[in-house]
Amino acid sequence: MPVPLGLAFTYSVPVELEDRVRRGARVLCSFGPRRMVAGVVLEISQRASKIPPQKLKPIEAVIDHLPVIEEELLDFLLHLSRYYIAPVGEVVRLALPAVERGAVEVLGRARLEHAELHSIGRLLQFAVLTGAKPEAPLSGQAQALFQELERSGPRSLSELEKQWKSARAVVRRLEQAGLVTLERRELERDRFFSEAVPLEMPPELTEPQRLAVDRITECLESRRPAQFLLDGVTASGKTEVYLRAVQHCLKLEMGAIVLVPEIALTPQLVARFRARLGDAIAVLHSGLAEAERHSRWKALRSGAVRIAVGARSALFAPVRSLGLVCVDEEHDGSFKQEEGVRYHARDMALLRAFRAGAVCVLGSATPSLASEALVRSGKLERLRLPARARRASVLPEVEIVNLCRVGASPAHDSLLSMPLYRELERVLQAKEQAILFLNRRGFAPSVLCGGCGYLWRCPNCSIALTLHGSELLRCHYCDHAQRRASRCARCGSDRILEEGAGTERLEKLIARVFPSARVARLDRDAAPGAKSELVLRRMRDGEIDILVGTQMVTKGHDLPSVTLVAIVNADAALSLPDFQANERSFHLLVQVAGRAGRADRPGKVLIQTRIPDHPAIQMAARHDVVSFVERELGERRSLRYPPFSRIALVRVESEDEARARAEAGRLAGLAKQVRAPGVEILGPAMAPLARLRNRWRFRFMVRATDRSQLRRTLLAVARAGADRRVRLAIDVDPVNML
Repeated sequence: MPVPLGLAFTYSVPVELEDRVRRGARVLCSFGPRRMVAGVVLEISQRASKIPPQKLKPIEAVIDHLPVIEEELLDFLLHLSRYYIAPVGEVVRLALPAVERGAVEVLGRARLEHAELHSIGRLLQFAVLTGAKPEAPLSGQAQALFQELERSGPRSLSELEKQWKSARAVVRRLEQAGLVTLERRELERDRFFSEAVPLEMPPELTEPQRLAVDRITECLESRRPAQFLLDGVTASGKTEVYLRAVQHCLKLEMGAIVLVPEIALTPQLVARFRARLGDAIAVLHSGLAEAERHSRWKALRSGAVRIAVGARSALFAPVRSLGLVCVDEEHDGSFKQEEGVRYHARDMALLRAFRAGAVCVLGSATPSLASEALVRSGKLERLRLPARARRASVLPEVEIVNLCRVGASPAHDSLLSMPLYRELERVLQAKEQAILFLNRRGFAPSVLCGGCGYLWRCPNCSIALTLHGSELLRCHYCDHAQRRASRCARCGSDRILEEGAGTERLEKLIARVFPSARVARLDRDAAPGAKSELVLRRMRDGEIDILVGTQMVTKGHDLPSVTLVAIVNADAALSLPDFQANERSFHLLVQVAGRAGRADRPGKVLIQTRIPDHPAIQMAARHDVVSFVERELGERRSLRYPPFSRIALVRVESEDEARARAEAGRLAGLAKQVRAPGVEILGPAMAPLARLRNRWRFRFMVRATDRSQLRRTLLAVARAGADRRVRLAIDVDPVNML
């Protein structure tokens, strides 16, 4: 398959294959010592190559009767590769269909010349606990993996490898110890289609919804590119606008892509699409088996299915006659890919739609500053939904609780202020529901010695270990795990203190203070993957009174019986060393507050904080998006941060601190030598997270007023080549500054 290199390679086309080689088709060729390697044709040229003809290797065979990547999608991928300074092979891989591993080598050339490769499906190996208990304490990854299986049940080895690179070796050790057995199983049928959904009649549109739908469909009918920002308060009916636009696409025999922040957390959206459009949609997500993924790819590529719904990778779906791209919750940071090809799905959705002559709709209750800047420059047209769609539903009342002044509740715990205690009493008495939001997993964010102040840190990362339960310390970056010590290794003291609080501790506190309440937790520890849907379903069915959760509770869920939302600690995200910290915190506060009072019962929001005068908190309490945007844009302008400049981070990582430092200095020096006008090089410096997964991290920022000059500088860095013992990453338009 395409190799992760930043350049394409030239091959000759044998006469007998000339009528079958096309742009976007897969072909077989030799690459170095490797035979029968599959590649994708990017360009076909009639011009003489600069390479002598006798040195050109020929294409061995053509795999596909029809190109697997159509011209529109291929041109978009090449543009994405140039924009993000990303290896073209890695970018093309994003759009390729699933092919059974090793199939290319197994099938012979003669067969390939007359047959198309296809996925044949496969059984996966699952790790299953035997029920035996460890005779001796497990250590490191073995302990973490064993506890993961205890918590989540059988897991495929491919899934486990996403969390631990050495998962297979660890599982083998656990198997030898009699703790785990390996079973070959097929993946279950896609959970999004496991239950029947009755078709529903479209509701009557509000006047703002009708105006938005009319404007979008007008552009769809004219078949010309257009870009919109659907700016609507929480529960204003943005999903209904997407649905009407998609239905109109189908009527015009065009296709659509709908992107959501996290597909595993949006079963309601998929159910609504099925209820309106039937099952003729392709839901793309990471839990699909290769055979399922390939069958959906073929259905989209052939035009049998015209609608693709999914997280950021659905952007590369081979939708025929693309007419519409919708990005729900466009402000969400999860649209940015942080590994491999570091693209931003929101920005690239605009690009793909424009290049396809399609309409793009970005939707949010708290638009990103990047989208606001595009509106002000005339590149996006704003469509407003200023009120909630249900006439009886109004924005919730918001109360700021100053933790420096309020009295203690009967719980005698700072997590639960007296106002929050009283509101929870009211909710339980009225048989309503509450959500408590705390953006920290685990029981306590850190454990330290009360005698000498020693802080238990991850041996691989510059981060404190988080306490889970009463015994396990875990790193949330590399998944290192170890047992909690009873004494300090440095001074011998037995005064081991738990600092801060996570969702696990909050859940136990609420269960203790309100013993009759039905309490549940929604975070990546308690409800990984598909289990999150089970928790949300119990919430919708009224089986939970109080839901404690992290960001997973903010992702657009419609829970009509929730009348109270409490942000337990609004200060945590505001102190991060990131120029986007205020924007992220504001988005989070407004979005989680939007879960309250979505039906005909009024809602209330409590924001617990020790900095009640912070502008982000004050404006979120007033639902004042306009004032926040004006203030934040003013600060960004004065500091020359995006959207008033273009930035990229060049990150250098190595297990050797001195080598990483030296390589960062060398590359920053090369960037400065380019002397591109309007370009600043800031750094190099050690990253805020100085060590991660046993690698030391250094970085420098490239800031420019002109995108072409930014690209010129980054190309010089990319082409300079890095020490092979050092990992180099170029992140254009970064979201994570740590």
